Amino acid sequence: MLVYATKLVAVFAAAPHDPQARRTILSVLIAFLPAVVVGVLAHDIIKTILFESPRLIAVMLILGGVVLLVVDRTAFTPRYNDAMHLPLSVALKIGLFQCLAMIPGVSRSGATIVGALTLGASKRAAAEFSFFLSMPTMAGAFAYDLWQNRAVLDSGSVTEIAIGFAAAFVVAVVVVRGLLSYVSRYGYALFGWWRIIVGSIALLALTLQG
Repeated sequence: MLVYATKLVAVFAAAPHDPQARRTILSVLIAFLPAVVVGVLAHDIIKTILFESPRLIAVMLILGGVVLLVVDRTAFTPRYNDAMHLPLSVALKIGLFQCLAMIPGVSRSGATIVGALTLGASKRAAAEFSFFLSMPTMAGAFAYDLWQNRAVLDSGSVTEIAIGFAAAFVVAVVVVRGLLSYVSRYGYALFGWWRIIVGSIALLALTLQG
């Protein structure tokens, strides 16, 4: 499970003298850009409209599960076996897939991995790049929310929030790392069926409630 984190540290350590490492960092930043643009432009819509629709979340859980099952059964021919060798254009397209995760019920890791696979990455490279991309994405989302609420924050609350974020960030990294390690080895069927079952139960409950 430490393989992705170890490689990420190695990439940053090698960046001063390794052009390939610098290019990898650039590809992650390029993939991060679409989320920055869409997140800033659509922040209010995402927070106030999309997240207020439980039915949308349930439907997206089901649709995402179906997509994962289809991807799990599709034999893709990988052209890129290492996340460090993804073309910058492919990295940008993976970043566009990540924007789908702004829709409630869509998994960020799932969206980026599915995007990477359809664009020619191997399972390992797709999982690896998704982990790399999760770092600036999670940090950026926290920083933007903090900035949006700066008017109601004092120095004490900022410190408390920062500590809470650091703890949540570490937990999220461990969870994401474990998830990507699993799917890169065993595929996506388990998570696909889990999403379909949970989404179906939620949709049925919402329907019965009227």
